[in-house]
Amino acid sequence: MKHYKSYILSLLCFTIGILCIIYTVKAEDEKGKELRLLVIGNSFSRNATLYLPQLAAEGGHKLVMQKAEISGSPLKMHWDAVEIAEVNPDDPKGKPYNGKSLKMLLMNGGWDIITMQQASTHSAYPESYYPYINNLYNFIKKFQPAAEIVIHQTWSYREDASYFSRISEEERANSAQEMWEKSRMAYHKVAKEFNLRIIPTGDAFWQVSSDSKWKFIPDANFNFKNAVYPELPKEKNSLNVGYSWTKNKKLKLDANHANQAGCYLGALIWYSFLFRESPFNLKFVPENVSQDFAEHLRETASKTVLNKN
Repeated sequence: MKHYKSYILSLLCFTIGILCIIYTVKAEDEKGKELRLLVIGNSFSRNATLYLPQLAAEGGHKLVMQKAEISGSPLKMHWDAVEIAEVNPDDPKGKPYNGKSLKMLLMNGGWDIITMQQASTHSAYPESYYPYINNLYNFIKKFQPAAEIVIHQTWSYREDASYFSRISEEERANSAQEMWEKSRMAYHKVAKEFNLRIIPTGDAFWQVSSDSKWKFIPDANFNFKNAVYPELPKEKNSLNVGYSWTKNKKLKLDANHANQAGCYLGALIWYSFLFRESPFNLKFVPENVSQDFAEHLRETASKTVLNKN
Protein backbone atom coordinates (compact mmCIF):
# COMPACT_ATOMS: atom_id res chain seq x y z
CA MET A 1 0.00 0.00 0.00
CA LYS A 2 2.84 2.41 0.85
CA HIS A 3 4.50 1.74 -2.51
CA TYR A 4 1.19 2.30 -4.29
CA LYS A 5 0.60 5.66 -2.54
CA SER A 6 4.17 6.69 -3.32
CA TYR A 7 3.65 5.78 -6.98
CA ILE A 8 0.41 7.79 -7.18
CA LEU A 9 2.06 10.83 -5.53
CA SER A 10 5.02 10.65 -7.91
CA LEU A 11 2.70 10.38 -10.90
CA LEU A 12 0.66 13.36 -9.71
CA CYS A 13 3.77 15.51 -9.23
CA PHE A 14 5.04 14.47 -12.67
CA THR A 15 1.72 15.38 -14.30
CA ILE A 16 1.61 18.80 -12.61
CA GLY A 17 5.18 19.41 -13.71
CA ILE A 18 4.36 18.57 -17.32
CA LEU A 19 1.32 20.89 -17.26
CA CYS A 20 3.44 23.75 -15.89
CA ILE A 21 6.03 23.19 -18.64
CA ILE A 22 3.32 23.21 -21.35
CA TYR A 23 1.80 26.34 -19.80
CA THR A 24 5.21 28.08 -19.83
CA VAL A 25 6.05 27.00 -23.38
CA LYS A 26 2.72 28.36 -24.65
CA ALA A 27 3.40 31.67 -22.89
CA GLU A 28 6.89 31.93 -24.41
CA ASP A 29 5.60 31.08 -27.90
CA GLU A 30 2.99 33.83 -27.70
CA LYS A 31 5.32 36.47 -26.23
CA GLY A 32 5.99 39.33 -28.59
CA LYS A 33 2.83 38.74 -30.63
CA GLU A 34 0.20 41.46 -30.67
CA LEU A 35 -3.03 40.46 -28.90
CA ARG A 36 -6.13 42.31 -30.04
CA LEU A 37 -8.85 42.30 -27.38
CA LEU A 38 -12.42 43.60 -27.64
CA VAL A 39 -14.25 43.86 -24.32
CA ILE A 40 -18.07 43.92 -24.34
CA GLY A 41 -19.25 44.72 -20.85
CA ASN A 42 -19.92 47.41 -18.28
CA SER A 43 -18.30 48.91 -15.18
CA PHE A 44 -17.27 45.45 -13.96
CA SER A 45 -15.21 44.79 -17.10
CA ARG A 46 -13.85 48.33 -16.75
CA ASN A 47 -12.77 47.51 -13.19
CA ALA A 48 -11.23 44.16 -14.13
CA THR A 49 -9.14 45.57 -16.99
CA LEU A 50 -8.09 48.85 -15.33
CA TYR A 51 -4.52 47.74 -14.68
CA LEU A 52 -4.28 45.23 -17.54
CA PRO A 53 -2.26 47.55 -19.84
CA GLN A 54 0.39 48.09 -17.12
CA LEU A 55 0.66 44.38 -16.42
CA ALA A 56 0.84 43.49 -20.11
CA ALA A 57 3.59 46.05 -20.71
CA GLU A 58 5.60 44.80 -17.74
CA GLY A 59 5.23 41.23 -18.94
CA GLY A 60 6.52 42.16 -22.39
CA HIS A 61 3.22 41.62 -24.20
CA LYS A 62 1.73 43.80 -26.93
CA LEU A 63 -1.92 44.45 -26.15
CA VAL A 64 -4.45 46.35 -28.23
CA MET A 65 -7.66 46.73 -26.23
CA GLN A 66 -10.96 48.24 -27.35
CA LYS A 67 -13.92 48.73 -25.02
CA ALA A 68 -17.61 48.29 -25.81
CA GLU A 69 -18.90 49.16 -22.34
CA ILE A 70 -22.10 50.69 -21.01
CA SER A 71 -22.24 51.28 -17.26
CA GLY A 72 -24.73 48.95 -15.59
CA SER A 73 -25.62 47.25 -18.86
CA PRO A 74 -26.90 43.67 -19.02
CA LEU A 75 -26.55 41.62 -22.20
CA LYS A 76 -29.99 42.81 -23.26
CA MET A 77 -28.87 46.45 -23.45
CA HIS A 78 -25.97 45.59 -25.74
CA TRP A 79 -28.26 43.62 -28.04
CA ASP A 80 -30.91 46.36 -28.03
CA ALA A 81 -28.24 48.79 -29.29
CA VAL A 82 -27.34 46.36 -32.08
CA GLU A 83 -30.96 46.12 -33.22
CA ILE A 84 -31.34 49.90 -33.21
CA ALA A 85 -28.17 50.34 -35.28
CA GLU A 86 -29.28 47.69 -37.76
CA VAL A 87 -32.52 49.59 -38.39
CA ASN A 88 -30.89 53.03 -38.47
CA PRO A 89 -27.06 53.21 -38.43
CA ASP A 90 -27.25 56.94 -37.68
CA ASP A 91 -29.35 56.62 -34.53
CA PRO A 92 -27.16 57.67 -31.56
CA LYS A 93 -28.88 55.02 -29.38
CA GLY A 94 -27.33 52.35 -31.60
CA LYS A 95 -23.86 53.82 -31.09
CA PRO A 96 -23.35 53.77 -27.31
CA TYR A 97 -19.60 53.10 -27.41
CA ASN A 98 -18.20 56.62 -27.73
CA GLY A 99 -20.27 57.22 -30.83
CA LYS A 100 -19.68 53.79 -32.36
CA SER A 101 -21.92 50.77 -32.82
CA LEU A 102 -20.87 47.20 -32.05
CA LYS A 103 -20.76 46.47 -35.79
CA MET A 104 -18.34 49.37 -36.30
CA LEU A 105 -16.05 48.02 -33.58
CA LEU A 106 -16.26 44.46 -34.90
CA MET A 107 -15.31 45.63 -38.39
CA ASN A 108 -12.33 47.59 -37.06
CA GLY A 109 -9.69 45.01 -37.97
CA GLY A 110 -9.31 41.46 -36.77
CA TRP A 111 -9.87 40.68 -33.11
CA ASP A 112 -8.16 37.75 -31.41
CA ILE A 113 -10.39 37.58 -28.33
CA ILE A 114 -13.82 39.11 -27.70
CA THR A 115 -15.32 38.97 -24.22
CA MET A 116 -18.92 39.07 -23.01
CA GLN A 117 -20.45 39.14 -19.54
CA GLN A 118 -23.80 39.55 -17.84
CA ALA A 119 -24.57 42.51 -15.59
CA SER A 120 -23.79 41.60 -11.98
CA THR A 121 -27.36 42.30 -10.87
CA HIS A 122 -28.58 39.57 -13.25
CA SER A 123 -25.55 37.25 -13.18
CA ALA A 124 -27.18 34.65 -10.89
CA TYR A 125 -30.42 34.62 -12.94
CA PRO A 126 -29.84 32.15 -15.82
CA GLU A 127 -32.94 33.08 -17.80
CA SER A 128 -31.78 36.70 -18.07
CA TYR A 129 -28.96 35.66 -20.42
CA TYR A 130 -31.35 34.56 -23.18
CA PRO A 131 -31.88 35.16 -26.03
CA TYR A 132 -29.32 37.98 -25.88
CA ILE A 133 -26.23 35.81 -25.41
CA ASN A 134 -27.26 33.76 -28.47
CA ASN A 135 -27.90 36.86 -30.55
CA LEU A 136 -24.64 38.54 -29.60
CA TYR A 137 -22.64 35.35 -30.16
CA ASN A 138 -24.04 34.93 -33.68
CA PHE A 139 -23.61 38.63 -34.48
CA ILE A 140 -19.96 38.57 -33.39
CA LYS A 141 -19.24 35.41 -35.37
CA LYS A 142 -20.81 36.96 -38.46
CA PHE A 143 -18.20 39.73 -38.55
CA GLN A 144 -15.33 38.06 -36.67
CA PRO A 145 -15.50 34.33 -37.44
CA ALA A 146 -11.86 33.73 -36.47
CA ALA A 147 -12.05 35.49 -33.09
CA GLU A 148 -12.30 33.49 -29.88
CA ILE A 149 -15.33 34.52 -27.85
CA VAL A 150 -14.90 34.09 -24.10
CA ILE A 151 -17.07 34.69 -21.05
CA HIS A 152 -15.96 37.00 -18.24
CA GLN A 153 -17.26 35.65 -14.93
CA THR A 154 -18.14 38.65 -12.75
CA TRP A 155 -17.87 38.61 -8.96
CA SER A 156 -20.20 38.51 -6.01
CA TYR A 157 -20.85 41.64 -3.97
CA ARG A 158 -19.24 42.14 -0.57
CA GLU A 159 -20.92 40.33 2.31
CA ASP A 160 -22.26 43.57 3.83
CA ALA A 161 -24.05 44.62 0.62
CA SER A 162 -27.65 45.75 1.02
CA TYR A 163 -28.76 43.44 -1.82
CA PHE A 164 -27.35 40.75 -4.12
CA SER A 165 -27.95 39.51 -7.67
CA ARG A 166 -31.36 38.41 -8.84
CA ILE A 167 -31.85 34.65 -9.00
CA SER A 168 -35.30 35.02 -10.58
CA GLU A 169 -37.66 37.80 -11.56
CA GLU A 170 -38.98 38.01 -7.99
CA GLU A 171 -36.05 36.87 -5.83
CA ARG A 172 -32.52 37.91 -5.05
CA ALA A 173 -29.68 35.85 -3.60
CA ASN A 174 -29.58 35.95 0.19
CA SER A 175 -25.81 36.18 0.60
CA ALA A 176 -22.52 36.80 -1.15
CA GLN A 177 -21.90 33.06 -1.26
CA GLU A 178 -25.25 32.28 -2.87
CA MET A 179 -24.66 35.02 -5.44
CA TRP A 180 -21.24 33.57 -6.29
CA GLU A 181 -22.50 29.99 -6.47
CA LYS A 182 -25.53 30.72 -8.63
CA SER A 183 -23.81 33.21 -10.91
CA ARG A 184 -20.99 30.72 -11.37
CA MET A 185 -23.52 28.06 -12.39
CA ALA A 186 -25.12 30.46 -14.86
CA TYR A 187 -21.81 31.45 -16.44
CA HIS A 188 -20.70 27.84 -16.72
CA LYS A 189 -24.03 26.87 -18.29
CA VAL A 190 -23.54 29.47 -21.02
CA ALA A 191 -19.88 28.53 -21.49
CA LYS A 192 -20.77 24.86 -21.91
CA GLU A 193 -23.59 25.61 -24.33
CA PHE A 194 -21.35 27.64 -26.63
CA ASN A 195 -18.09 25.83 -25.83
CA LEU A 196 -16.43 28.98 -24.48
CA ARG A 197 -13.56 29.47 -22.08
CA ILE A 198 -14.22 31.46 -18.89
CA ILE A 199 -12.16 34.28 -17.39
CA PRO A 200 -12.63 33.22 -13.73
CA THR A 201 -12.54 36.62 -12.03
CA GLY A 202 -15.55 35.73 -9.87
CA ASP A 203 -13.87 32.58 -8.59
CA ALA A 204 -10.72 34.52 -7.66
CA PHE A 205 -12.74 37.14 -5.76
CA TRP A 206 -14.51 34.39 -3.83
CA GLN A 207 -11.25 32.60 -3.05
CA VAL A 208 -10.02 35.76 -1.31
CA SER A 209 -13.37 36.72 0.23
CA SER A 210 -13.86 33.30 1.81
CA ASP A 211 -10.28 32.78 3.00
CA SER A 212 -10.10 32.79 6.82
CA LYS A 213 -6.81 34.71 6.78
CA TRP A 214 -7.37 37.17 3.96
CA LYS A 215 -11.11 37.82 3.84
CA PHE A 216 -12.65 41.20 4.58
CA ILE A 217 -14.27 41.48 8.02
CA PRO A 218 -16.73 44.34 8.69
CA ASP A 219 -15.65 46.81 11.35
CA ALA A 220 -17.77 45.89 14.38
CA ASN A 221 -16.54 48.92 16.36
CA PHE A 222 -17.58 51.60 13.89
CA ASN A 223 -20.73 53.55 14.74
CA PHE A 224 -22.54 53.51 11.39
CA LYS A 225 -25.73 55.11 12.72
CA ASN A 226 -23.89 58.11 14.16
CA ALA A 227 -20.85 58.29 11.91
CA VAL A 228 -18.88 61.53 12.11
CA TYR A 229 -17.34 63.02 8.97
CA PRO A 230 -14.63 62.24 7.80
CA GLU A 231 -14.20 59.03 9.83
CA LEU A 232 -14.52 55.74 7.96
CA PRO A 233 -14.68 52.10 9.11
CA LYS A 234 -11.68 49.82 8.81
CA GLU A 235 -11.92 47.83 5.59
CA LYS A 236 -8.72 45.78 5.49
CA ASN A 237 -8.52 43.30 2.60
CA SER A 238 -11.70 44.55 0.98
CA LEU A 239 -11.86 43.97 -2.76
CA ASN A 240 -14.80 46.35 -3.11
CA VAL A 241 -15.02 50.13 -2.93
CA GLY A 242 -16.76 50.10 0.44
CA TYR A 243 -17.66 53.20 2.43
CA SER A 244 -17.05 56.82 1.48
CA TRP A 245 -18.53 60.25 2.10
CA THR A 246 -20.65 62.14 -0.43
CA LYS A 247 -20.22 65.85 -1.14
CA ASN A 248 -23.16 66.39 1.22
CA LYS A 249 -21.25 64.51 3.94
CA LYS A 250 -23.47 61.45 3.90
CA LEU A 251 -21.95 58.03 4.43
CA LYS A 252 -22.52 55.73 1.45
CA LEU A 253 -21.62 52.12 0.66
CA ASP A 254 -20.53 50.65 -2.66
CA ALA A 255 -20.18 46.93 -1.92
CA ASN A 256 -20.39 46.02 -5.60
CA HIS A 257 -17.62 47.64 -7.62
CA ALA A 258 -13.96 46.80 -7.20
CA ASN A 259 -11.53 49.06 -5.38
CA GLN A 260 -7.82 49.19 -6.26
CA ALA A 261 -7.19 45.74 -4.78
CA GLY A 262 -10.17 44.26 -6.62
CA CYS A 263 -9.19 45.93 -9.90
CA TYR A 264 -5.68 44.57 -9.40
CA LEU A 265 -6.95 41.03 -8.82
CA GLY A 266 -9.19 41.28 -11.87
CA ALA A 267 -6.31 42.47 -14.06
CA LEU A 268 -4.07 39.67 -12.75
CA ILE A 269 -6.73 37.14 -13.72
CA TRP A 270 -7.15 38.63 -17.19
CA TYR A 271 -3.37 38.79 -17.66
CA SER A 272 -2.89 35.15 -16.74
CA PHE A 273 -5.84 34.06 -18.87
CA LEU A 274 -4.93 36.06 -21.97
CA PHE A 275 -1.21 35.39 -21.99
CA ARG A 276 -1.25 31.90 -20.47
CA GLU A 277 1.33 33.04 -17.97
CA SER A 278 1.53 33.24 -14.20
CA PRO A 279 1.48 36.86 -12.98
CA PHE A 280 3.21 35.93 -9.72
CA ASN A 281 6.52 37.65 -10.50
CA LEU A 282 5.06 40.90 -11.84
CA LYS A 283 6.18 43.91 -9.80
CA PHE A 284 3.45 46.47 -10.51
CA VAL A 285 1.20 47.10 -7.50
CA PRO A 286 -1.42 49.90 -7.16
CA GLU A 287 -0.37 52.49 -4.58
CA ASN A 288 -3.06 51.69 -1.98
CA VAL A 289 -2.54 47.91 -2.00
CA SER A 290 -0.12 46.52 0.61
CA GLN A 291 2.75 44.35 -0.58
CA ASP A 292 1.65 41.29 1.40
CA PHE A 293 -1.94 41.51 0.13
CA ALA A 294 -0.68 42.09 -3.43
CA GLU A 295 1.47 38.96 -3.18
CA HIS A 296 -1.54 36.94 -2.04
CA LEU A 297 -3.62 38.32 -4.91
CA ARG A 298 -0.94 37.37 -7.43
CA GLU A 299 -0.76 33.88 -5.94
CA THR A 300 -4.56 33.55 -6.03
CA ALA A 301 -4.73 34.68 -9.66
CA SER A 302 -1.98 32.30 -10.68
CA LYS A 303 -3.62 29.29 -9.02
CA THR A 304 -7.14 30.17 -10.18
CA VAL A 305 -6.28 30.46 -13.86
CA LEU A 306 -3.75 27.63 -13.95
CA ASN A 307 -6.35 25.28 -12.47
CA LYS A 308 -8.80 26.24 -15.23
CA ASN A 309 -6.45 25.58 -18.17
